Amino acid sequence: MKKKWEFYDTDEELVQKLSQQLKMSNILTSILVNRNITSPEKIRIFLNPTRNDFYDPFLLNDMEIAVERILKAIEQKEKVMIYGDYDADGITSITVLKKFLEERGLIVDYYIPNRLEEGYGLNKNAIEKIAKQKYSLMITVDCGISAIEEIKLANNLGIETIITDHHETVEILPEAMAVVDPKRKDNTYPFRDLAGVGVVYKLIQALSIRLGLEEKEFLKYLDIVCIGTISDIVPLVDENRVIAKLGLKLIERTKNKGLKRLIEACNYSSIDANMISFGVAPRINACGRMGFQEEAIRLFLSDDEAEVATITQKLNEYNKERQDTEKKIFEEAISKIQKEKMQENNCIILGGENWHHGVIGIVSSKITDMYFKPSILICFEGDMGKGSGRSIPGFDLHHALMETGDYLEKFGGHSMAVGLSVKKEKFEEFKKKFEELAKESNIQEIIPVIYIDEEITMKEMTLELMQELKQLEPFGEKNKEPLFMLRNVKIDSIRSLSEGKHIKLTLKEGISLIECIGFNLGFLAEDYRIGDKVDVVGNLAENHYQNQTKVQIVLQDIRKSYKNG
Repeated sequence: MKKKWEFYDTDEELVQKLSQQLKMSNILTSILVNRNITSPEKIRIFLNPTRNDFYDPFLLNDMEIAVERILKAIEQKEKVMIYGDYDADGITSITVLKKFLEERGLIVDYYIPNRLEEGYGLNKNAIEKIAKQKYSLMITVDCGISAIEEIKLANNLGIETIITDHHETVEILPEAMAVVDPKRKDNTYPFRDLAGVGVVYKLIQALSIRLGLEEKEFLKYLDIVCIGTISDIVPLVDENRVIAKLGLKLIERTKNKGLKRLIEACNYSSIDANMISFGVAPRINACGRMGFQEEAIRLFLSDDEAEVATITQKLNEYNKERQDTEKKIFEEAISKIQKEKMQENNCIILGGENWHHGVIGIVSSKITDMYFKPSILICFEGDMGKGSGRSIPGFDLHHALMETGDYLEKFGGHSMAVGLSVKKEKFEEFKKKFEELAKESNIQEIIPVIYIDEEITMKEMTLELMQELKQLEPFGEKNKEPLFMLRNVKIDSIRSLSEGKHIKLTLKEGISLIECIGFNLGFLAEDYRIGDKVDVVGNLAENHYQNQTKVQIVLQDIRKSYKNG
């Protein structure tokens, strides 16, 4: 697929000024300016955040009410129920809040709905069970903001509720005692993109302040908070970056036995955002996806070495099962798309009988990446279908579901990712209406854009530059790895790897050579030849081989150079 290359509109005068003032290279300064980090103080916080860079938690709406209600529970030794989600954000949220409240002397239990049987969020059967167990206070984590009817039921059954969530709100808030969510319409908090566990962290920070505790009583949970934050793919900027940067340092010496064992099982060479995103998070999420959500929370709450070893092994097995299931559904979906030529549509919507709805969101994401079109996958069981969807920049998936809501039983999410349920009898009507909406949005005209930070030469691609770029880690949403362009270089060698899946090139500029690897770009090997002059865009990475470390390019795109010849 053809991609559009664009450079950031960088303020070169500001770059020069900041570079001299802060004694940083022009390249690093330029990247920071491209990310709208444009003052010495913002740069300081971004590169070297400290515990003093957290915002006042009481700036969050209803935080004062939430804290007062929990203090009352501590004083009266009430039983507290934490109601959480089954993904990594929800699991880490429960872990942090449960441990903190138990240290304050409370009796705390948790409820995680089974993804396959109950689905996401609060449900009435669960509320009734909690009421029968005589819980007087329920705190939701990473869910609850849309549970209007469920909270009404809780109120009628004598359960007072504090909602902590980070999802988009509807016009009417649930009638809970307190609703702590930075995405409230009347939000007064400086940063709205906290993960669910980030909101929980602000709650325990506020409680610690009110109880006069030492800072370490809430800071010590930053390892778990960091895991949930990075796993939930929230923007790694502002306060999330403070959490991630400080949390990664704490993970290196974590005292949580379950987390320590899980990291060892991932077998990554370094502890960074990649290790969490591609090692830790999939293993935690696999529990919920496969219907074994209790295992992940037990892992983080256990202090028994033998137990954490056993649970970690189970997590590995669930993850392998998830991978196998996902591969099978993906292959079926691609076959169906190609057979029915769905790639020619404005969006890709397809359903399958008895697909595992715990993994269809991942498959949808892969399909959207592959075709650069919004996709929705529905798994039908009997007369009802449950689905997940992923979108592309420029098309609001959640808004489109609101427009087609008459055909749906239930839906939720945000602009880029949604969950929904639809009756089988209404599926084709929904599909038709959604395609019409997508067509009206001119999706065919949306071209993927690659935003390039800097054009550089091979001579500038040094190990010293790599050390400087490491200051920008951890990378994630809204803080992507910097992209560099190398212009008018000659292909010195080219070959495909892994049966044509990947491509490897050696590029030459004058007497300088650099290796370039393109993952999942093996199809390009047929389009280029040795001697071709090309422009390439990619990330820079260190390649460690035979006790040598060299800089290499991780290719994102390539084109014939206009100066060819």
